[in-house]
Amino acid sequence: MAEKVSEKAVFVGIIRQNDDERKVMEYLDELEFLAETAGAVGDRKFVQRVDKPEKATYIRSGKLEEIAQYCEDNCISYVIFDDELTGMQQRNIERIIKTAAIIDRTSLILEIFAQRAKTSYAKMQVELARYNYMLPRLAGMWTHLERQRGGHGTRGGMGETQIEVDRRIVKERITRLREQLKKVDRQMSTQRGNRGQMVRLALVGYTNVGKSTLMNLLAKSDVFAENKLFATLDTTVRKVVIENVPFLLSDTVGFIRKLPTQLIEAFKSTLDEVREADILVHVVDISHPDFEEQMEVVEKTLQEIGASKKPVFVVFNKIDSYTFEEYDEFSLEPKSKENRSLDELMNSWIAEEKSPCIFISAKEKTNIPKLKNDIYKMVAEIHAGRYPFNNFLW
Repeated sequence: MAEKVSEKAVFVGIIRQNDDERKVMEYLDELEFLAETAGAVGDRKFVQRVDKPEKATYIRSGKLEEIAQYCEDNCISYVIFDDELTGMQQRNIERIIKTAAIIDRTSLILEIFAQRAKTSYAKMQVELARYNYMLPRLAGMWTHLERQRGGHGTRGGMGETQIEVDRRIVKERITRLREQLKKVDRQMSTQRGNRGQMVRLALVGYTNVGKSTLMNLLAKSDVFAENKLFATLDTTVRKVVIENVPFLLSDTVGFIRKLPTQLIEAFKSTLDEVREADILVHVVDISHPDFEEQMEVVEKTLQEIGASKKPVFVVFNKIDSYTFEEYDEFSLEPKSKENRSLDELMNSWIAEEKSPCIFISAKEKTNIPKLKNDIYKMVAEIHAGRYPFNNFLW
């Protein structure tokens, strides 16, 4: 049997006037990682300096023609943009780049979520997000969505255009999905209520920082974990006992820069585990060069879902992968985060961070006993306040 050949993709970004070019390239690296997670192979990156995106084509036509020629010469299957394109921009770009599919960051993430969804609940959430993304982009599309209705009904009145039919079908599907999700949400809310007053911890963090690996370590479970973005979509809840203190630990979907608003809306009920947690365990990949920016993305997302007031315990993971450039003490250049040793980084965060924090390696099981002890103290304090007569805890 012949091996499946992965399709090639190129990536497009813009550098605005005040943008850091290095940062833009790192964003495109992340976009490439997303594409690889979806099954494509990265081939080349294109960037253009502009004051702002072109209203009609996102980037200028000359650069688009260069990309179009490259795609034709190199059998490129996908051109992926690091921003969300408007329907008009996508259609105009498709008129110039005719040999490759045009995809924006939002549709790529939605595709990954669709691939990763395993349970019927997650599949419904992703489908709702995709329809919400599709609805304002139906103009000019000939999608024949009526096939999804199983042949029931008619194509509409005499004067009804295809776009009106498609828009009506999508809206009907969105309404049905929301009704189905509300029923499941009520069931899940009842399940959460049946857990009683047990202390709840929720693992949160940027995608691919090691939350599921940590979950498996603490709960001795078998949550799916791999080095890919969005390895976990369905919320997993496990009962954990450290010493003699029981609590519930949940692993939730990872966050990412420019997380589509459609997904935040669709996954709000899943993120109830985060909103209802007593403590948020914010897992950070300390080996990532932009871990501080990733932390900001997580904090911003927590604000968007109404969970920013929760107590936070920061777990800096992957210390086994942390690298830095040796600092030349005779250099006149100031010391930067790129050349701080792990000890210096640890001391600075432990001294400055308002939230309690710890540095570990879930993969190598480094500093895990202290992590468990720290969690035990926090949970026991809440537990003692909730159950003041359970003196055995102390």
